[in-house]
Amino acid sequence: FLSENADFASMVEDCAIQFVGPKSETITAMGDKANARRMAKQAGVPIIEGSDGDIENVEKAIEWANKIGFPIIIKAVSGGGGRGMRICHNDTDVKNAFEKVQLEASASFGDSRLYMERYIASPRHIEIQVIADTHGHVVSLFERDCSLQRRHQKMVEEATSPIISELTRKKLNNAAIKLAKNINYVNAGTLEFLVDDKENFYFIEMNTRIQVEHPVTEMITGVDLVKEQLLVAMGKPLSFKQTDLRVNGHAIECRILAENPKLDFRPSPGLIKNISLPGGLGIRVDTHLYAGYQIPPYFDSMIAKLIVHGKTREEAIKKMQIALREFAIEGIDTNIEYLYVLMHNKDFNAGKYDTSFFERFRYLLTGDKA
Repeated sequence: FLSENADFASMVEDCAIQFVGPKSETITAMGDKANARRMAKQAGVPIIEGSDGDIENVEKAIEWANKIGFPIIIKAVSGGGGRGMRICHNDTDVKNAFEKVQLEASASFGDSRLYMERYIASPRHIEIQVIADTHGHVVSLFERDCSLQRRHQKMVEEATSPIISELTRKKLNNAAIKLAKNINYVNAGTLEFLVDDKENFYFIEMNTRIQVEHPVTEMITGVDLVKEQLLVAMGKPLSFKQTDLRVNGHAIECRILAENPKLDFRPSPGLIKNISLPGGLGIRVDTHLYAGYQIPPYFDSMIAKLIVHGKTREEAIKKMQIALREFAIEGIDTNIEYLYVLMHNKDFNAGKYDTSFFERFRYLLTGDKA
């Protein structure tokens, strides 16, 4: 993303143009995942046990893995989007994975540096939306549950999380504000955490930009985050205080992808012959699609975002079920039917899911054994 490209932000600053986002040095500092861990630790925010900085070679990787204790996960220092990471359960796994992850990191991010963390199996992936102005105000807009992922790619997000307690919610928001203040953060950003089954939470990274899933936060708070970003960039103070914010209802977002779930999510570029979008109170569709649009094969497969808001989580799920049933795209394959079935899954409806859920759910659909 150009929005997270520190070199681009620096060039904008050098041209005396106001960049809508944090300072380039902040993007650099938090874009380095190993450095972000150090800064979180300095701020007193919990982090997962891991290597101190980047790992020089496979011998050091094995040494760190045994010090931390298996299983571990090797990650790209400049990684993101689910790329540049491998889970390892023993020394042999580390030997086999290290060079592969280096090559993937270099090809994807232009940076082959790696670091390592203890691997937490089947956690919840919870992120906190923050926004800060140039007048010293930092505000948290509560959490989003982004645990429904396929190959580390988010597919469904909801706000707020259906499983964390009010006490944990308060601790997460306080931790996010604390770290944002500690690094003098300005504009919108997201701090991502893993939460285990005992509601212990650990900072994993910060995205120094607006997120794909920001509409669910807008739905439950009534705050136009993009508008606030522009006002902050103009030097204005935030239009609200932390005490002004209340959680209003529940919101869910489904990412509509040009993929065929029945063929291992094979990409489906092609011509949009016809499209019919759902609508109504509390239903929002963000998309660039129109009948006659040609989906190219070169980019990410996400073609739309479907967001719903309800007074309760149950109402939001019902709205999503109806909206997905009304969402029709002809000419290509999509994951709409897959998401429709998910919205009727009893475990999802009960809020009983984690980051491994989609792998299990995939087999529920196909009938194959996991």
